[in-house]
Amino acid sequence: MTAEPAATTRPRNRKQLIVEAAGQMFSERGYHAASMEEIAAGVGISAAALYRHFPNKYALFAECADVLVSRLVAAVDEAPRDAALRDVLAALTRITVSHRASGGLYRWEARYLEREDRQKLKTKFAYVVNRVTAVVRSEYPLGDEELRAVAALGAIGSITMHHTSIAQRRSEDLLMASAMHVTATDPAAAAGSARLVELPAQPVPRTRRAEILAAAVPLFARDGFATVTNAQIAQAVGLAPSAIYRHYPGKVDILVAACLQAAGLLAQAVDRSLQQVADPGRAVVALAAAYVAYSFEHNALNSVAEAEIVGLPADLRRPLILAQREHIAVWEQQLRTLRSELDPRQARLLVHAAFGVVVEAGRALRWQDTPGHRDTVTALVIGALTL
Repeated sequence: MTAEPAATTRPRNRKQLIVEAAGQMFSERGYHAASMEEIAAGVGISAAALYRHFPNKYALFAECADVLVSRLVAAVDEAPRDAALRDVLAALTRITVSHRASGGLYRWEARYLEREDRQKLKTKFAYVVNRVTAVVRSEYPLGDEELRAVAALGAIGSITMHHTSIAQRRSEDLLMASAMHVTATDPAAAAGSARLVELPAQPVPRTRRAEILAAAVPLFARDGFATVTNAQIAQAVGLAPSAIYRHYPGKVDILVAACLQAAGLLAQAVDRSLQQVADPGRAVVALAAAYVAYSFEHNALNSVAEAEIVGLPADLRRPLILAQREHIAVWEQQLRTLRSELDPRQARLLVHAAFGVVVEAGRALRWQDTPGHRDTVTALVIGALTL
């Protein structure tokens, strides 16, 4: 007699496993590109079994977003009210690094949440920011305490936005040092740096193709590439939807053009910032000031390039990834010249921490482009590099 196969035991934490797998998929592929079938396969279950836990992809997405920020809330709640700043940041860093693969969902994909879920997320994140701000104000009362708290969280959260391979403990130590330096940074430390930056101007649209690109970028930045239609783009330019195809074969080609334009403008900004700068310390400051200026001046374009690149087909994404790596390599070389104790991976992690500072501080300032805001964020970037 043939023995019957043993019944498969359902893991008690299956829902948690689903959320972890889904968070990683949403972070890597984007909300719209990720499918329930792929998520189910990642957990080793059927799509039908997945739907027994979550009725649709949005419900799973909203759960992932809530779990991520709830972990941060729990981390600060576990710290005593009189805990030192280092202890609070250490708890947040451990949680973020431990869930690195799924943490990228918050930065760009959360815009696809419905209003009520997005507000719930904002409320929880504001709670975390308020707790950190209070400790920053207690230990480093230098002004702009909330901005420095947000920037420090941006440095920590940057680990979720790249794939640099580095040991968990080492990454925690580096991110902690970076975040602590940000909170201790005098916001006026880089006063006047904005005046030293001369950015390349964004091209004036002089052709219909350029007009379409210029109209599409703010729509992509506001609503997300996946939800914007060719009809909306055409309406913004005053064209019939069918006329778009005379200039771009498809909507994705408009996105590629936007990403290439962003990469080109950033490369020019870097080249200009390093002209006639021989000292590595000044070179790093020049890079920081140029990147901050670029991020403020070309915010919509940069946001689109950063947020949407994951959704591009691999063959279209490859040249853009190479451009990103070349840009980071410039920072890495200058930083390691200045800080010889860093190996390439450590330097790369700190460069990404600096980028995280710009994203979160810029958002906190609502990207209001003033010389004072540029100077302040530049100072925080330099702090993130622990200079």
